[in-house]
Amino acid sequence: MINKKSLWFLTLFSLILVLSVYYITMPSDLLLTTNNVSNSEEESTETVSASEDGESAELVALRVEAEEEMLAELDELKAVLTSSKSSTEEKNEAFDKMQELNKNRGNEESIEKKIEDELKLKAFVKIDNSDISVVIDSTEHDKSIANKIMRLVQEEFDTDMNISVKFQK
Repeated sequence: MINKKSLWFLTLFSLILVLSVYYITMPSDLLLTTNNVSNSEEESTETVSASEDGESAELVALRVEAEEEMLAELDELKAVLTSSKSSTEEKNEAFDKMQELNKNRGNEESIEKKIEDELKLKAFVKIDNSDISVVIDSTEHDKSIANKIMRLVQEEFDTDMNISVKFQK
């Protein structure tokens, strides 16, 4: 005969077991849809605020395109991390790549802010390994400004980088 304590214990244990199985199996689907919805909302608000900031449409388009590429790559890396078929080595590589993407994004933002603070120019920066592309929102194509930008960017890094500056308006 089962007493009341045993019945309560089995009931609560089965409830916890069902909830834990639910949360283990569902987050990847829910997490991806939640991230996609929140990311699209962030992109739309970012575009509006960037346009109000006085940036040209070209810089805004470059930012949105770079953000979409980064989000797509992060989604692929998250899929590798959450996949049960991925080996430990693949998961470590994916995690390292995610950290590198986040580090590059932080460097890009700091360089853009530095260019805006010191040279009063709107810029878009894209880092790809040792190649750095800088797009400046200016009608004036001045070699001395390009040289200053290259020096500002190189100050951020210990190793020599391939820096290209493009003026666009």
